[in-house]
Amino acid sequence: MKLVELYGKVRYAVQIEGISRREAARRFGIDPRTVAKMLSFSVPPGYRRSRPAKRPKLDPFTGIIDRILEEDQSRPAKQRHTSKRIFVRLREEHGYCGGLTSVKDYVLVRRQRQREVFVPLRHDPGHAQADFGAALAVIGGVERTIHFFVMDLPHSDAGFVQAYPAETTEAFCAGHVAAFAFFGKVPASILYDNTKLAVARILGDGRRQRTRVFSELQSHYLFADRFGRPGKGHDKGKVEGLVGVARRNYLVPTPQAASFAALNEQLLADCRRRLGERLRGQSETIGERLARDLACFHDLPASPYDACETRTGRVSSLSLVRYRGTDYSVPTAYGHREVLIRGYVESVVIACGAAVIARHGRSYEREDFVYDPLHYLALLERKVGALDQAAPLGRLGLAGGVCDPAPLARGAHGQARQARVRAGAAAAGSVRP
Repeated sequence: MKLVELYGKVRYAVQIEGISRREAARRFGIDPRTVAKMLSFSVPPGYRRSRPAKRPKLDPFTGIIDRILEEDQSRPAKQRHTSKRIFVRLREEHGYCGGLTSVKDYVLVRRQRQREVFVPLRHDPGHAQADFGAALAVIGGVERTIHFFVMDLPHSDAGFVQAYPAETTEAFCAGHVAAFAFFGKVPASILYDNTKLAVARILGDGRRQRTRVFSELQSHYLFADRFGRPGKGHDKGKVEGLVGVARRNYLVPTPQAASFAALNEQLLADCRRRLGERLRGQSETIGERLARDLACFHDLPASPYDACETRTGRVSSLSLVRYRGTDYSVPTAYGHREVLIRGYVESVVIACGAAVIARHGRSYEREDFVYDPLHYLALLERKVGALDQAAPLGRLGLAGGVCDPAPLARGAHGQARQARVRAGAAAAGSVRP
């Protein structure tokens, strides 16, 4: 390829000085055909093919390569053919005698054509996107995985982040309630992926069957829902980006907090601080653009949604009710009865009929037991033989150490011991074994 400077000299000599093309070829030591090319282009045009390149060894096998690449689209990403693997199969199964480079070049071009191309989107005010992310944090001195709920407003880039022990239905609902309270209004619509917390089933025609809790949440706040395509995270790229912003900025270095409530206060402060930032390509701060979003939102309802998961259950013979793998105690008078369980992020409330019969702090441990010793006192007064081995009393230091509890249950000694049990239980409340 000739230098641009030579192009300029040849063109100047012929078109300005008026010398012939043959004379220009002799003066600059180049072929007359090159002079003609320089007069047609002001800069070197580069190499241009007049027809597709011929690959006599590879062309008979391109259909096989195309079929392999097409089949790979339905396979896991980590279990698809590499260019070398395709080359080996062509050679061993189909008698290909060409080189690896030709296969690699062809596969590269084909995969570039298969890559998805996107349309730039306009984000009108009044809409939101929601998702969950995960990260590590130290809560109460223990490092654990936290799941943080994120709501992003694509028009203004305002965001809301709150952390929870697990990505559960009650955390999903509590995140919405807290986000709406943070913004002071409700978005006109919210875009989600196809999380099972909101979508119970995708029907054959693409319509979504919502979960009962999500339908209740939507009915309470009256926002429209939208869903991305299954497996296409870029359909809600704004909130995906905010998940990354929160993880890289709000959660680095690994945050330490006494409780989730304390951590969430830190995250709220980060969200408020971000409102004063001005992002690339914007002439206004996030907070200034947020005003246009809020103008298109609608007002909050008179009372917030009761952010819990509701289930029915039956009390076991041990006066326990199981919720999400953990057993919670209820008064023994309700043994074997049907109850209603309301699971919140931080508590579990159990009701029988219209009466709340038990309230416990939520446990996220697997196969855990949460007792309230007061629930078993009436039964222990009748079954004194179980006093020394009663699991609900284990944490109170009142069980064990007595070979024959019957004598202690009689007279002054028995009354004194029962009084200590009542006092210890009243002071401890709900305890784990």
